[in-house]
Amino acid sequence: MPNDRPRNSRGSSGSGRGSGPRGRPGRPAKPGGKRSAAQEVPRKSGGQSGRTASKGGQGPRRDDRRDGPRRDDRRDGSHRDEERVDRDLAGPKQWGRIARRGAGNMDYEDPLEVEKRAQRKSEYLERQRAREARAAERAETERKLPSPPERKLPDAADLERTATRAVKRSRAAKKNERRPLPARPHPVVDPAQTLKRLVGEPRSNTLNRKLNEGAKAFGAERFNDARSALTPVVREAPEVPEGRELMGLTLYRLGQWREAASHLESFRELSGSTEQHPVLADCYRALGRWNDVDVMWDELGEASPSAELVTEGRIVVAGAKADQGDLTSAIRILEQNWRAPKRPQGHHLRRAYALADLYDQAGRIPRARELFRWVESHAPDLADVRNRVKALG
Repeated sequence: MPNDRPRNSRGSSGSGRGSGPRGRPGRPAKPGGKRSAAQEVPRKSGGQSGRTASKGGQGPRRDDRRDGPRRDDRRDGSHRDEERVDRDLAGPKQWGRIARRGAGNMDYEDPLEVEKRAQRKSEYLERQRAREARAAERAETERKLPSPPERKLPDAADLERTATRAVKRSRAAKKNERRPLPARPHPVVDPAQTLKRLVGEPRSNTLNRKLNEGAKAFGAERFNDARSALTPVVREAPEVPEGRELMGLTLYRLGQWREAASHLESFRELSGSTEQHPVLADCYRALGRWNDVDVMWDELGEASPSAELVTEGRIVVAGAKADQGDLTSAIRILEQNWRAPKRPQGHHLRRAYALADLYDQAGRIPRARELFRWVESHAPDLADVRNRVKALG
């Protein structure tokens, strides 16, 4: 009589208890009592449910043991655990794990490390003692050195000699900074041609007209108008010496000493002329640049220009000496080769007026009165000569 009881999903045709879930019917077996591979239910690994019933219902089959961890895998895992434990222990490996674990609990330190640390500390203390010994030795040496002699303050003569040497060095340096003047001034070229070469014909006509307007305004003492007319000329054609000269003289009359000196220095280099050296020296005098005043005076002496130009430069240099409080040198410069001419010209009268003013400042009243009266007799409208004569009686 056929058995209608469902078979276990994993059991054989015997009566063993299966590992699948209870109440789940198995598939009917094919004739012959065996199942095909497709009818086998996958077996679960591990645990009570992973075991299969064999003969007598005891232990897993040979095929089931293949699903568990292999012996080599278990061996590798335990080996890694041992390495981690061994790494966490203290002390040398030959002590054994129990001793090393106890050493770790007692804050064990390697004797070699303790010895190295003690040696480093000893070396540091030794270096510190050596530094302290050297510092004490230097202090003792400095204490035994004799005290420096008391420095003697320089007297007035020493100060004057030192100042004189410094002025000479500075003057030489200023000479080296400037381009030396040529033996002769550069030839005069028509500014219209220079402008045409620099800016082209269309623009040169406009700039040439501006240059002429500036010259007329300067002659009429309309210095602001002259500056406005000359500004585009010196900006677009700075190599034109006439434009630089007129702009420098205009700014000089407006009291803008620094800008005037800049344009007049450019005129000096472009033209190679000393014609405006007295004006340039007076700009430097107003700025307190005494060395530059002396340089201009030296260049005038080397160039030997007209007597009128030399006289104007002499007046400026003497005024610079007086501004520095050296009235003796100032008077000596103006007295050099001075003789009142029978027919004095303008530069003679200006020199005499400047010399009389220096006499007045130095307290040489009779000589100042005499010279002021001589100037008044030839040029009564020169400066304030009438008032100076009245003041001196």
